[in-house]
Amino acid sequence: MAKSTVSLPVFCLLLLSFDSGILLKLAKGQGKTWCVAKPSTDDAALASNINSACNDLGSLGWNCSQIQPNGACFEPDTLINHASFAMNSYYQAFGRQEHNCYFLSSGLVTISDPSYGNCQYV
Repeated sequence: MAKSTVSLPVFCLLLLSFDSGILLKLAKGQGKTWCVAKPSTDDAALASNINSACNDLGSLGWNCSQIQPNGACFEPDTLINHASFAMNSYYQAFGRQEHNCYFLSSGLVTISDPSYGNCQYV
């Protein structure tokens, strides 16, 4: 009868592969997450999310100047991009808990860094 040659580290990796969340976090290294707006969110909800997030961030001394004209994240000048930046800032400021990305079911937690060009998501 042939003896199995699977080593313990390989066996552990196989077990981890059953939980894709863990495997993806391992692949990314730090397991950092960001909050972005769902692509299906309507413009009224996106505008509401920007106002809500920016108002709440103001109480912490944060501001949303990055999504204002001449800000690093102003371009592209779209509601979904501005909302994603504001929503992520809120999510990061309030502890990166999933419920801080809910925004009436219009937020989405991602492991992919949404930063682009000079626009850096924290």
